[in-house]
Amino acid sequence: MESPGFDVDAFLQQPLTARIATSGPTVRPVWFLWEGGAFWTLTGPWARLFDRVKEDPRVALVVDECDLATGLVRQVIARGRAELVAFDVPRGRRKLVRYPGADEALWDARFVHYLHDGPSERGTMWLRLVPDSLTAKDLSYSAAP
Repeated sequence: MESPGFDVDAFLQQPLTARIATSGPTVRPVWFLWEGGAFWTLTGPWARLFDRVKEDPRVALVVDECDLATGLVRQVIARGRAELVAFDVPRGRRKLVRYPGADEALWDARFVHYLHDGPSERGTMWLRLVPDSLTAKDLSYSAAP
């Protein structure tokens, strides 16, 4: 990957929403964790994403930001074969802390249940994507004063 002009790892550590595309095509917004060179997102038998990836693991994922006031426009696009792997609570907590914050008492009950209601019983899984290709671009511009 050629240098995009910004720190890709720092960009992907932000609590941004990614959009993941599967065969069909189908696109879904997802919260993610960028860790160990992989994108991690929650799924399970309750989600169509789970079935789609089981049928065809090829996915594309984009994380971007666009601030019209400042002209900041950056994007990361990943492609590869996703895999469904066993859910682990510590990684789940690291992912969720990025979005609703560290205080579980303030979380929506659904998020607490993901961690503490027997993920193996619920069928909670990780969708893990180690990108075959990763493209990062800074398309920023000077905003009008």
